[in-house]
Parts: sequence; structure tokens; C-alpha cells
Amino acid sequence: MGQTFSLGRLAGIRIGVNWSVLVILALLTLGLAEGRLPEAHPGDPGWLYWAVGLVTAAAFLLSLLAHEISHALVARRHGVDADSITLWLLGGVARLRSEAPDPRAELRIAGSGPLVSLVLGAVFAGLAALIRATAGPGLAAEAVAWLAGINILLALFNVLPAAPLDGGRLLRAAVWRRTGDPVRATVVASAAGRVLGWGLVALGLYLVLLGAGFGGVWLVLIGWFLVAAATVEGGQARLRELLSGVSVREAMSPDPVTAPASATVEDFLESPAFRYRHSAFPVVGDDGAPAGLVTLHDARAVPAAARATTRLAEVMLPLEEIPTAAPGDPLAPLLPALQAAPARRALVMEDGGLAGILSSSDISRITAWLTSGTPWGTRV
Repeated sequence: MGQTFSLGRLAGIRIGVNWSVLVILALLTLGLAEGRLPEAHPGDPGWLYWAVGLVTAAAFLLSLLAHEISHALVARRHGVDADSITLWLLGGVARLRSEAPDPRAELRIAGSGPLVSLVLGAVFAGLAALIRATAGPGLAAEAVAWLAGINILLALFNVLPAAPLDGGRLLRAAVWRRTGDPVRATVVASAAGRVLGWGLVALGLYLVLLGAGFGGVWLVLIGWFLVAAATVEGGQARLRELLSGVSVREAMSPDPVTAPASATVEDFLESPAFRYRHSAFPVVGDDGAPAGLVTLHDARAVPAAARATTRLAEVMLPLEEIPTAAPGDPLAPLLPALQAAPARRALVMEDGGLAGILSSSDISRITAWLTSGTPWGTRV
């Protein structure tokens, strides 16, 4: 889920929102302003219901952000870098650059999010009780009580043992610890995710037939998302199993065309050297050392009037935001970082220099070879 708006960085992690988060913000505000708040405390001005509803919905989105940040920070403690966090229609997504190193780390990373939501629920519940005790029942107490309930519900839903929910990660950690096979553990968790997803779709359709309307459609939407995401995770697990034993050297494109960091965007776009079918090029410094990666999309986004004075160093993705690997590294563990990378590419480094580049098309090519039935040693 891509970021439509960037909110900056928090603890070194890029924070953003997808446009669809505006939908959930509007739906929550509407439900509170036209439903729960006036039903619980009738007689207040309409604008007050909408103001309290909007603030409460925004506070819930901040709760979602805290849930995802906890994943990222715990992952970092276990050596797994977080690339970004994106809030969207159905919650939040923390993109991790690699997988957990062992089942214990997976357990802690996955469990941190629901734990934070549960703690927030308890804090909001205590705050609601305090407000009622000091100021009496009112809109403020009702809004905080709603935040308590929704955070506890979020924690409980997320621990359901099905991918891609946090409970699916907990299930994966348990199976991984028991079998010692992370790929098999992912397949089990993704299968559970598909079962839960289809169950929610069936329940949602049943509720629609009973006249539940929006509630049923919402369950269908969530269930469909779970099925799709679990299917993707299962496919990625099978891909990693297929690529086991393959090195980065065997998949990479060696000796890629590079662009100097000091070149202008205008030179880059007009030079015949870069008129290839490629859409991204490694950028090197004056000493020839890799400095980053520039995409044609980012270069063309520079206004035409500024291209002659804008250097590639100003528009490239810096090296720290790009996955890197050595030629002898195994290919399979690099896949999560490659999929989470902004340009979907990794640079292959050897002795401080650039040995090659790895893209999704390279993965597709090697996968096609492996599934063609031709012995691996005969491939060129």
C-alpha cells in the first residue's frame, strides 16, 4: 500500500498515509457524530457532535500509528530495519526490510502491536472513568470510552491466528519454533488467513442478506483483503523455497550502466547512454563508489526549468534506503527487502564497488528457469 502523503519521519522511520485513510476518517467521524454520540447524549449542538467525532477519529488513527510503530521499534531491536509505516483504509502497514532472525524475535515483533493496543485500551478506559468521576457523563467521557473499546477490539482482532494479522505472525513463530522451517510456518499461517478471510466474506454476505447493510459489506471487504494478502504471503513463501540454494550472483545483472552523482538531471534524461529499457540506474560518486539509485520517474518529476541545475545527487534514493547484498549471499533472504524497497531494486556490492543490480525482473527470470524443468547447472 503506497504512501499518498508523507508525514515526515519518526524515530528514523518514514511515516505516511494512503489517500484511503480519508475514507475511514470520514466513516468514523460520521458514525460518531450521527450515531453513538447523539444517542448517548442527546440535546447538544450538531456541530459539537461533529467536532468531537472528528477529534476522536483522528485519535484512533494515532492509536493505529502507535500500534505499527511498536512493531517497527521492536523489529529494530532484533536487527530488522523498518523502511516505512503507512496508514490506509484497513489499518496500518509497517514495511520491514528483512524477516525476523528467529522464532523468538518473530514472536516479540508480532506481539508488540496488540500489546500496545491493549495498553492504550486500558489507559483510555481509566481516563474515561476519571472524566466521569470528576466531570460527570458527557461527550468527552463517551468519546474516550469509545477509544478504549475500539483499541481493545483492535488488539483482540489482530491476535486471531491468521496471516497477515499479527496473530498470523504469532502462529508462524510457533510453527517455526516447532518445525525449524520458516517457509512451512509461513504456508501454515497464510492458509489460516485464507480460511479466516473466506469465513468473514461468508459472514458478511449473510449479514447483507439479513439487512445489515454497511456492517456486512465492511466484513466482506476485510475478509477479501485477508484472502488476498494471505495468498500473496503464501506465494512469497513458496518463491523463497524455490530460490533456496540460489546465490545473488546467479540472479543479478552484472556491470550495470551507472550515472554520475554530479550529472544534471537534464544530462541524464537526454544522454543516449541512459536510453535503455531500464527505468532505474545506480548512481556513483566521483570516486566510483556507489552513492544511490535514480529512477526515470523521479528524474522526470523535476520541473523542466530546473533540470539543468539539479544534480542527480539531489533526486536519487540514497544508498542507505536501498537494499544491498554481496554476490555470494543467498538470494531468498533478500526478497523481503527487495519487495519493500521504494524502487524494487537492490545493489550488489563487492570490495566497496558495484558488482551488479538486482530487480524484480531478474527474480522473474530466475524463477522461470527454475520452473522450466531444465537442470540448474545447464543454465547460462
